[in-house]
Amino acid sequence: MGVNRQRPHVNVLPEDDANRQLANGFRLPLDFTAFWQMQVLPVAGGWRRVLESFEADLVPTMRRYPSGFTVLAIDFDGNAERLHVAKNVIPQDLADRVFILGVLSEPEELKRALKKEYEAIGKAMAGECRDGTGTIWDHELLRHNAGELARLRESVRSILF
Repeated sequence: MGVNRQRPHVNVLPEDDANRQLANGFRLPLDFTAFWQMQVLPVAGGWRRVLESFEADLVPTMRRYPSGFTVLAIDFDGNAERLHVAKNVIPQDLADRVFILGVLSEPEELKRALKKEYEAIGKAMAGECRDGTGTIWDHELLRHNAGELARLRESVRSILF
């Protein structure tokens, strides 16, 4: 079952399985209604494929359903400039509803550093997003997301929390 596109909702397009597991972990602490207003889409298979899939599939859908938000979950592979590359793909009319988040290197490195499974990390990320705290989000592999995270919190807090 997917989200109700007529209501405010959040789609997450993950680059790979590790990002999918992080997103699924983020959904775990949500209440029943919020859980069904967030959908983790199938793995795209690379950060460039995330952008291609976003342009081909999600842009038209977002224009048809103006209450939807999208998170593009990519690995930055040590290249913080990837955020600018990805932002250039986002049409101006959707810029306030699309967020790009990811680990500065790869999720595997974050998993090793935190000594937690992906879903446990995602669950902690959700709790901090809800509470406005930042222990996980302040980690050196995630802190580059600060600007996008602030926009995300402001936009989807009422939908998910």
